[in-house]
Amino acid sequence: MGVGTTIKDRVLSGMQPSGALHIGNWMGALENWVKIQEEFESYFMVADYHSLTTGYHDTHDLPQKIFDMVVDWLAAGLDPERSIIFRQSMVAEHAELHLLLSMITPLGWLERVPSYKEKLKELAQRDIHTYGFLGYPVLQSADIVLYQAHKVPVGQDQVPHVELTREIVRRFNGLYGEVLVEPEAVLTEARVLPGVDGKKMSKSYGNTLSLGESEEALSQKIRTMVTDPARIRRKDPGHPQLCPVFSLHKVFTDAERVRDIDRSCQEASIGCVDCKALVSSAINLKLHPIRERRSLWKSQPDKVEEILHEGARTAKVMAHQTLDAVKDAMHLNTLT
Repeated sequence: MGVGTTIKDRVLSGMQPSGALHIGNWMGALENWVKIQEEFESYFMVADYHSLTTGYHDTHDLPQKIFDMVVDWLAAGLDPERSIIFRQSMVAEHAELHLLLSMITPLGWLERVPSYKEKLKELAQRDIHTYGFLGYPVLQSADIVLYQAHKVPVGQDQVPHVELTREIVRRFNGLYGEVLVEPEAVLTEARVLPGVDGKKMSKSYGNTLSLGESEEALSQKIRTMVTDPARIRRKDPGHPQLCPVFSLHKVFTDAERVRDIDRSCQEASIGCVDCKALVSSAINLKLHPIRERRSLWKSQPDKVEEILHEGARTAKVMAHQTLDAVKDAMHLNTLT
């Protein structure tokens, strides 16, 4: 999930805890987060309540998934001295505002969210016909408005969720007065990387290149990676634009080398084995500082926990102010 951005230079974004992250997560979100913290007051949320909407049936490994994910956040460059990093469940105002907003949200609004039916079909093997799953866009709305964000940087798939938030805010303000800020979606470019099987890199496909795996493990995975299906023999000219390995080159290899590889592949003067070795070297080079920081943070679980608790204390200040204003407007705070 992604929520947030500017009111007085403030940004809020979140991610469900799914354990150790892969290079697709890094390029799709974390790289942007690291840049954001340089320019804005930044809040980064572990969306553990959201993870229950599809993973409520087994939460035994949730603490480990949270730890592994936050370690990867820190390894990728999130700085607790410049960013507020916290667990959603440590800020109770998220749950309480979700409850209050759910009281005014028509059922039909939730049923028409595109991702609702898509996820039901995608996860047909799980029993997710629950109120929590149906109502998670309301929780997401609470996440956004708690921090009074005017703009929300999201990918195209999250635009309907922001539109729903806007509708909920308009309904709330129409009923109780102008209390909540109506957010605006701002589209952000998200890099989608291919996995080793050529499909979109995703844990659900088991095709990822993880941030934390060793150089040799990553190189071994890339050696098995699918390439241009039309290039059967070494002497056959290749079609780089059809090759998942070349897609990785365009992200991790310098532009001049990419042009050379493009030409050499089409001329059949470079083979797939050599091409894979080059992209392995490029990726491992960029991952080296992340691996070093990851090893350091992984050895300090108490420090990671402290960062999450301190972040929650800071986030709670603003969240409480918003919730208090909401309860005032709904006449829940006083008897007269």
